[in-house]
Amino acid sequence: MSANSAFSFRLAGTFILLSLFVSTSVSPLAAQEKSSKMKGLQLSNDEPIQIESDKLEIKDPESKAIFTGNVKVVQGTTTLQAGNMVVYYKKGGGAISSGNADIDRIEVDKKVLLQSGTQQASADSGEFNMTAQTLVLKGKQVVLSEGKNVFTGCQLNVQMDTGEAQLEACGGRVQIQLDPKSQKTN
Repeated sequence: MSANSAFSFRLAGTFILLSLFVSTSVSPLAAQEKSSKMKGLQLSNDEPIQIESDKLEIKDPESKAIFTGNVKVVQGTTTLQAGNMVVYYKKGGGAISSGNADIDRIEVDKKVLLQSGTQQASADSGEFNMTAQTLVLKGKQVVLSEGKNVFTGCQLNVQMDTGEAQLEACGGRVQIQLDPKSQKTN
């Protein structure tokens, strides 16, 4: 017996907006690892971004900007919150202060929460690698949810250019809870 569920999740990074769409077919038993194709994964630079933090330190010689304390990033209807966020940009690729930096990667940590409408993800830390087109969320418990549909593991790996995603259990088991009311009817 299998259940079908459409799980969508949107999240924002400093200069990106990711849209994740998962179509999952699972058995009722939890698995060690779950792979899915995430349709519609895209990068978007067309909406303004608002960033708030207790402190901002720009280290141009090191090509990085460090946001510390109650970091909040808002782009459209999507919000990212974390304790800290470090934006690494490529040397000679523009400047953070002018908004035209060529971002290499973004690291977030200390209670990461990504939210868009009824969709959210939480983790201890995360990295958006713009060069490799990857997103990795890690933690003792990485939780993805939309309404009553909940996916739990310890690491989520997403290849942004192909939409391939994998939720790992890290020695335990991946857990999925699906609400039968969220199933599409044909």
